[in-house]
Amino acid sequence: MKLAVVGATGLVGSEILEVLEEHNFQFDELLLVASERSAGKKMTFKGKEYTVIGLKQAVSEKPDIAIFSAGGDTSKEWAPKFAEAGTIVVDNSSAWRMDPTKKLVVPEINAKDLRIDDRIIANPNCSTIQMVLALEPLRAKYGIKRIVVSTYQSVTGTGKAAVDQMMAERAGEKAEMVYPHKIDMNVLPHIDVFQPNGYTKEEMKMINETKKIFNDQSIQVTATTVRIPTMGGHSESVNVEFHKDFDLAEIRELLAAAPGVVVQDDPANNVYPMPLTAHKKDEVFVGRLRRDESQPNTLNMWIVADNLRKGAATNAVQIAKYLVDHNLV
Repeated sequence: MKLAVVGATGLVGSEILEVLEEHNFQFDELLLVASERSAGKKMTFKGKEYTVIGLKQAVSEKPDIAIFSAGGDTSKEWAPKFAEAGTIVVDNSSAWRMDPTKKLVVPEINAKDLRIDDRIIANPNCSTIQMVLALEPLRAKYGIKRIVVSTYQSVTGTGKAAVDQMMAERAGEKAEMVYPHKIDMNVLPHIDVFQPNGYTKEEMKMINETKKIFNDQSIQVTATTVRIPTMGGHSESVNVEFHKDFDLAEIRELLAAAPGVVVQDDPANNVYPMPLTAHKKDEVFVGRLRRDESQPNTLNMWIVADNLRKGAATNAVQIAKYLVDHNLV
C-alpha cells in the first residue's frame, strides 16, 4: 500500500496526517506531496522525517491511493493524471462533487455505492457532511420533505490565512485581509462567491450536495451560510420537515444509535454541542432537539462538528479505509 497525501503542508493536509496516525491507517509507503515551491521541505510523521515531493514526481510514483486537499484548480488538473496512472483519488475540493460521473461520499451513508472502477471520489463540503450525517437516520425513518439550514462557520474553513487575520485583529495588529471585512468581533453572511441568484456558492453547495448524497432530488433545501470568529468547528441550525410525524424520544434513540453521531441534548444542565468541545473530535454532535411548533412534522436541531475533521480529513481517511477494507484498491 502506497499512500499519497497531496497538499500535505496545508491546514487540512496536516489534519489528514493527524487522523492517519490516530486511526492507525496501515500503509507501506507514504508520499507527502505539495506544490513545486514546497518540494524539498522536511516534514515529520510518526517520528520519521519525510521530504515533500512535487505533483509530477508523485504521479510517477503511482501511489495506490492519493488523498487530495490542494484546492479545486490543482484537483482539476492533477486528479485525472493520478487516476490515469492507476491511483484512486479521494478529493477534498469542490472540483468533482457535482460531476455526475463521480461519487460524492459520506462513508456512513453511501460508501456501499463505491465500485472498483471509481478512480476519483469526491469528499463533500464540510458543512454538508455534518448535516447529512445527522439527518440520515431520521431520513431513513420518516422521509425528508424540506430542510432549512443556517450555518455558523469557523474561520478555519477558509484556511490558515483567515486564522492569521482573525488573530492579528484580536491582537490589535495590522492584518492581511482574507475576508472583505474585519472578522474578529463580527459576523459575515458571506462564504465563497455570490451567484446570480443571490445565494453564495457555499449555500448552493449545501443545497445540491445534500440532494446528491441522499440520491433524492425531491428534497427541498435552502441555506444561509455565515462566517463567525471562532475556531474548532462549524455549527448549524437545522429545521427539517418530515413526510411522517415523529416522536422526540425516538428521534433521540435513532441519533444515539447512528454511527459517527453523538447526542448532547440536556439543556437543563447546559449541555449542547459547541465548537469548543467538538474541536479535534471525529464525531458529529447533535442537540437542542425540539419540535417546530409552527407547523406539523417538523424538527429543530443544532449540529456541530470540527470542519477540519469529519468535515474534511476524517471523512477522506474513512473513504480510503473503506476502499482498503473492501478490496477496492
